[in-house]
Amino acid sequence: MDKELKPSDDPDRKKVSVTSFMRMKTEARRIVMVTSYDYPTAAIADAVGVDSVLVGDSYGMVVLGYENTIPVTVEELLPVCRAVRRGATRPLLIGDMPFMSFQISPEEAVRTAGRFVKEGGMEAVKVEGGSEASKVVESITRIGIPVLGHIGVTPQTATLYGGYRIQGRNAASSDKLVEDAKSLEKAGAFGIVLEMITEEVARVITETVSVPTIGIGSGRFCDGQVLVLHDIIGLYPSFKPKFAKRYVDVAAMIKNALQNFAADVRNGLFPEEQHVFRMEEDQRAKLDSKRKI
Repeated sequence: MDKELKPSDDPDRKKVSVTSFMRMKTEARRIVMVTSYDYPTAAIADAVGVDSVLVGDSYGMVVLGYENTIPVTVEELLPVCRAVRRGATRPLLIGDMPFMSFQISPEEAVRTAGRFVKEGGMEAVKVEGGSEASKVVESITRIGIPVLGHIGVTPQTATLYGGYRIQGRNAASSDKLVEDAKSLEKAGAFGIVLEMITEEVARVITETVSVPTIGIGSGRFCDGQVLVLHDIIGLYPSFKPKFAKRYVDVAAMIKNALQNFAADVRNGLFPEEQHVFRMEEDQRAKLDSKRKI
């Protein structure tokens, strides 16, 4: 990796803490969050100055090829967390607690959250669910581990109820979402991800709670935005969410490069002179003399 991409090279960089993350709302500074699942992309995200990196359980779909996030385990995510930790030192690092890692009991949730901090090197965890998850959030925050909430479309359970559906389309749904957000804030969440919520309701939530809201498909009025890095760079071509903006088509670039490589190999055009290693002249002469015998 190029030297300029090493975050430690800039001595003036300030670490984003939970406190500074929360302060960004009161200072009206938009929060930039991305997912990352490896060292190289984490280092790049750090170098460009994102505020937070989320190690999402979407790793299971985007990298491992699962149909949804349900199969993802803590054991699969912890090595990913460590890789991201090695690449990113400035952003606030958040580990996504996967399905059935926090639902069994508050005690189990605390134990799992502790693993994300102790073994994964994360500085906070994310928990899906509204008021029903408040006790879990309270239990984890009580022992000193910061929690990012997540309401609206919650991928861990959405597929069990027929798929991803926009939330907040009617009064009842809107009221429930606002109450969920208030419940998570009261439980101690330092921020809340709002996924696929109508823009109008997301705006009400953002204006109602004192903690930052991070939107993903929830419009323009959240305190920050998060996208899966692979959606940003076009490296997950099998699915493109409507709410995601693709800034480059890396999948097409990789495909083109591999096609060119394969063609060069088959046509004897790779490797070329500049890609090979040679012996010293005297050693090559000895080798040539042996070949003539």
